[in-house]
Amino acid sequence: MANQIRIKNKKAAFEYFLVEEYSCGMQLTGTEIKSIREGKANLTDSYCSFTGTELFVRNLHVAEYTFGTHYNHEPKRDRKLLLTKRELKKLLTKTKEKGLTIIPILLYINDKGLAKLDIALAKGKKLYDKRETLKTKDSKREMDRSKSAE
Repeated sequence: MANQIRIKNKKAAFEYFLVEEYSCGMQLTGTEIKSIREGKANLTDSYCSFTGTELFVRNLHVAEYTFGTHYNHEPKRDRKLLLTKRELKKLLTKTKEKGLTIIPILLYINDKGLAKLDIALAKGKKLYDKRETLKTKDSKREMDRSKSAE
C-alpha cells in the first residue's frame, strides 16, 4: 500500500526550474490522511509560504473523506510542513532572493505509512524556456517511437 500513493504536480517541471528538493512531513487531521491514502489529493496550483518562521503549504486540495461525519476537514486549508530549523532558515533566506519560490512536487505515503511531501526551491520559467522544454520532450518521444518501431 505504501508505494501505491504517489500524487505528482505535473505542471511543476514545466512551469519552473527546480533548484533544490526537500522531503518533509505535514500536520494532518485523521480524515485528511484517510483521504490521501485513497489518493484523493491534488497538488496543482498549490504553493508554500512562510508565516513567521513556519512553512505552510497553501491551496493543496485534499478531498473530504467520504465516511467522515461532522469531524471532516476543510479541503483547501493551510497545512504546516515539518522541517528542521536549519532547513527552514535556509529556505527563508533563499526565498527572499528574487524569483525563487517553494512549490510542492510529490505527495506520497512512505513505508512507515506517513504522508510525506517533496517540495522544491524553484525559479519560474520564461515563455521561451517552456517552448524549449516542449521541443526536447517531443524530440525524445519521436526517438523512442523510432526505436520501438525497429
